[in-house]
Amino acid sequence: MNSLALVLTVFVACAVEAVEALTIVLAAGLTREWRSTLQGMAAALVVLAAIVAVVGPALTLLPLTALRLVVGALLAVFGLQWLRKAILRASGYKDLHDEGAIYARQVTAARAATAGGRRGVRDWYAFTLAFKGVLLEGLEVVFIAITFGANQRNLGLAALGAAAAVVTVAAVGIAVRAPLSRVPENTMKFAVGVMLTSFGVFWGAEGAGVSWPGNDAALLVIVPVTVLVTVGYVALLRRARAAASVRADPVATAEGRTI
Repeated sequence: MNSLALVLTVFVACAVEAVEALTIVLAAGLTREWRSTLQGMAAALVVLAAIVAVVGPALTLLPLTALRLVVGALLAVFGLQWLRKAILRASGYKDLHDEGAIYARQVTAARAATAGGRRGVRDWYAFTLAFKGVLLEGLEVVFIAITFGANQRNLGLAALGAAAAVVTVAAVGIAVRAPLSRVPENTMKFAVGVMLTSFGVFWGAEGAGVSWPGNDAALLVIVPVTVLVTVGYVALLRRARAAASVRADPVATAEGRTI
């Protein structure tokens, strides 16, 4: 995996998580109070930095074979979860991810929450909302950056891709002062799920002793195969959903055909 592929993969994956964190921070800051919101965000970043400082160097101490087996398994599981959600959304079994709707729900909850300070924080609700949002989404950013960086023995480059994604999303969010609802997040999640699953299969198999034909070039086959399998599942589920709709309301379906 070359340096450009590493940076781009980490950048896109982390950008998705950064968009979700931005939505929560904006809801807390614009609805409640910016000072407490920024304090919560800063506290979460400190915790994330500590995790990176401990986990990152520890992973690099593992033998490369064992590291690829562990990282590959984790990425495959993580990627399959993303693909599962992408398949359900694309087939209509799950609502599409809507940052605008999520922002509206967060704003409604923030406005309804009672005011009050604690431990030197003027608005505890804004603090905790920002802290939890940044920490939870940030943990996924950390996981992606560390796993890709450690496996490639280039944590610095992976961290650069993650930092670039976070800074880019934050800069756009500050400029527009609104959730990035126009970002094609569902498509990005589909792409990231494919990439994480493909790299997970590739590295996990290498860690188990498999020698891929063409080495890294095998990804040029694994990635398209993963896409085809995912698209196939979407088509099957759409067909099953359509068949279920016909069985549920055969009269309406028959009338529609006659018209």
